[in-house]
Amino acid sequence: MCRAWPTVWVFDAAGGEGPDWLDSLGYGTTVAGAIRKFAPSVSLLAVKVFDRSLTTSITSLVAAIAWSVRHGADLINLSLGVKDSEHVDVMNAAIRHAGARGSLIVAAGQDGGIRWLPGSPDGVLGVELDWQCPRGQFVCVRDERSVVFRTSGYPRPVPGVDPERNLKGVSFAVPNMTGLAARTLAEHPVSGYTDLVARLADRASPH
Repeated sequence: MCRAWPTVWVFDAAGGEGPDWLDSLGYGTTVAGAIRKFAPSVSLLAVKVFDRSLTTSITSLVAAIAWSVRHGADLINLSLGVKDSEHVDVMNAAIRHAGARGSLIVAAGQDGGIRWLPGSPDGVLGVELDWQCPRGQFVCVRDERSVVFRTSGYPRPVPGVDPERNLKGVSFAVPNMTGLAARTLAEHPVSGYTDLVARLADRASPH
């Protein structure tokens, strides 16, 4: 997300594409605001896969990832998840394609007992919820197979609106983490996924 692009790009269910500025749901605007809160100096590429509802197709999602890679995105924020295991191979191919060209994906890991795709394989910054973690902080959880980052699921506050009545959840933990990762990249350029994970682990709060 380091290069400016003059339009918001949209992908329909069949992977067709074109410019479209209208955010009819307000969802993308909220996600962008969460990222911007922690990384105000970066350029954002706005890529729409939702229109009138928070549903899309795997074709649209993969096309949007490929478009972001082509246009130089350093980080690709996926504030969504795919739970059908039949799409594992397609998603893994999209992850490999992105990583090979220097684009890293930030996406939801496990939430509510569901392990979302693309999840947290190598090349993906997997994000989980931690309601006790203040916005602007995160923790790093490692095991033998993976690294997951946990952070707040609250977006930027809306004046006069109780946070519990605002949008919230893992879909907003992801852009919070994207913003924090983007700030890290802006301050300390890295050489790839492993280097970025190491940088973020150094900045993580204690468990």
